[in-house]
Amino acid sequence: MSYADKVFTDNVRDILENGVSDEGMDIRPKWEDGAPAHTIKKFGIVNRYDLSKEFPVITLRRTFFKTAVKELLWIWQKKSNNIHDLDAHIWDSWADDTGSIGKAYGYQLGVKHHYPEGDFDQVDRVLYDLKNNPASRRIITNIYNHHDLSEMHLYPCAYSMTFNVSGNKLNAILNQRSQDMLAANNFNVCQYAVLVHMMAQVSGLEAGELVHVIADAHIYDRHIPIIKKIIENETYPAPEFVIDKSVTDFYKFTPDSFELKNYRYNTDEVKFPVAI
Repeated sequence: MSYADKVFTDNVRDILENGVSDEGMDIRPKWEDGAPAHTIKKFGIVNRYDLSKEFPVITLRRTFFKTAVKELLWIWQKKSNNIHDLDAHIWDSWADDTGSIGKAYGYQLGVKHHYPEGDFDQVDRVLYDLKNNPASRRIITNIYNHHDLSEMHLYPCAYSMTFNVSGNKLNAILNQRSQDMLAANNFNVCQYAVLVHMMAQVSGLEAGELVHVIADAHIYDRHIPIIKKIIENETYPAPEFVIDKSVTDFYKFTPDSFELKNYRYNTDEVKFPVAI
């Protein structure tokens, strides 16, 4: 069992046993057939992953690592809000006829802001501070921009990263307002673990802790029997995370710069509906 398997299983069991249902409430999400997509949830889950010890991927079922990396680079490296720039179909349901998801995600990271040192977008400001101001307690990104929410096709779920250098370790906190535990939980954990490794490497640091704070961690009603089966699956040890050590420029990473060596996972096919 990987450490991520344990965290995921503990979270899911806690939600199922101690969570609160939103049955009877007026909710936004719907299933494809128009039925309300109700959830059972826990508020304020906090998980810690030591990236120096193990890469946090589950083996209970397959996490599509390459797809996760592609989406991460689309947001943080390309700073795009158009699905035509993304070699995956994750965002198709939220895109308009031009492929845009509005002023969301990568768009927000790419907006330049003025500082005494010059003009930076949010990603470049993080990279600048990690190299020039590593003791700073102000190395933060935030894409939950109230001014632009009305022009976003989906409000950001994972909305803020706080980076902190302790010794030679780069630690980070990922804040997430909402988490679909079946569809997105480990996908997001893997993405932001990769991001910490990327930021650390190009800044001459080592990856430390990733702390994942989830405000509303939920399981959709139609996912409950599926997720109950998944947490009973056979598990395997965590794979080895491999990153191309020759890359020193954040913008030179590609999906092929990363590998999960000897990634073994339960191969049972998992199909589930996604609430919109």
